[in-house]
Amino acid sequence: MSGHSKFANIKHKKEKNDAAKGKIFTKIGKELAVAVKEGGSADPANNSRLRDVIAKAKANNMPNDTIDRNIKKADGDANAANYEYITYEGYGPNGTAIIVEALTDNRNRTATNVKNAFTKGSGNVGTPGCVSFMFDKKGQIIVSKEEYEGDADDLMMQALDAGAEDFAEEEDSYEIVTTPEDFSTVRLALEEAGIPMAAAEVTMIPQTYVELTDPK
Repeated sequence: MSGHSKFANIKHKKEKNDAAKGKIFTKIGKELAVAVKEGGSADPANNSRLRDVIAKAKANNMPNDTIDRNIKKADGDANAANYEYITYEGYGPNGTAIIVEALTDNRNRTATNVKNAFTKGSGNVGTPGCVSFMFDKKGQIIVSKEEYEGDADDLMMQALDAGAEDFAEEEDSYEIVTTPEDFSTVRLALEEAGIPMAAAEVTMIPQTYVELTDPK
């Protein structure tokens, strides 16, 4: 069992704060639209990608009626903006490896915004593949200890029996890691077992961490 979600908790707490302001809802709304179009169906039962995005939406406290509204809008609006995923790689201060996954309807505008963000943060955009080899694409499910009162061993066995490849206990949460292929199966099994998920998504997990001691 390995522990590599050290910073995931901070990330997801921030995301929930953003959700209260509606920022994350806008982003997930676009992801729902892409999932409907690329999956070819507005029915989650027939669209595994849409099911995964819906799970992510619920983990971020997105209301069911808002989820349904976004799905119906994407399914019925043939003239809706065509969003696409673009990945950028680069370096931040002290050589920090950074991967940016963008969802955009304007590649040029997004490229400029991402480059400006790197420059402002004393970093630089690199070439494709320059840092991605230091990450693994995995399914990651975070279960908050505040929301789950069950036994850690029981949760671990449920996750592993469903097909998870790793389980880790952190200070305020549990992390379940899967292969990208098994993510949907594991997430669905936990959902059917009534286990609350603070986050559930396929993401890039760094292979190593470096502790920064200089506040600047």
